[in-house]
Amino acid sequence: MKGKDLINIGIFSAIYFVIVFIVAMLGMIPVFLPLLSVLVPLIGGIVFMLFLTRVKKFGMIWIMSSIMGIMMLLTGMSWPPLAISVVSGLIAELVYRSGNYQSASKAVLTNGVFSLWVAGNYLPLFFDAESYWASRQNYGQDYIDAVTKLMPAWMCPVTFIAAFVCGIIGGLIGRRLMKKHFEKAGIV
Repeated sequence: MKGKDLINIGIFSAIYFVIVFIVAMLGMIPVFLPLLSVLVPLIGGIVFMLFLTRVKKFGMIWIMSSIMGIMMLLTGMSWPPLAISVVSGLIAELVYRSGNYQSASKAVLTNGVFSLWVAGNYLPLFFDAESYWASRQNYGQDYIDAVTKLMPAWMCPVTFIAAFVCGIIGGLIGRRLMKKHFEKAGIV
């Protein structure tokens, strides 16, 4: 990997994180919290698809995904988003590589797999709710009750499925919007 590749990773990670941060602010309204696994892949997919036009070396997607997990850890989420982002980033990397970094359909699938990291943010809600809410008492009991009602245990797989499916849709939207960039990068 060259300096240019690392710069691209840094720039696109920063842009993607800003999108995540802005969308996450909607989570302050309880009904929007479960929708983050829908909105982040849809909106972030546009930026991620543009990033894929610059990916030609193994590791770039994995590094970006790991950065997202590290950012979640640094912003107060627990370790599950980091673990999920490391694994989903590696799988996304392998998917895109299987298309020799030139397949538009693999790029769309890569966005779906990459987007799974978003659902990792919910794991503490499903598997360790007491300690999750203990560190977030300042949200207020009404918010905690509303989110708890919206996020029963059966929602755990739903958030992962939603992130993957919306990642595919976000990839298709991004591919369409970035068509000239894909053609210029030789991705068909």
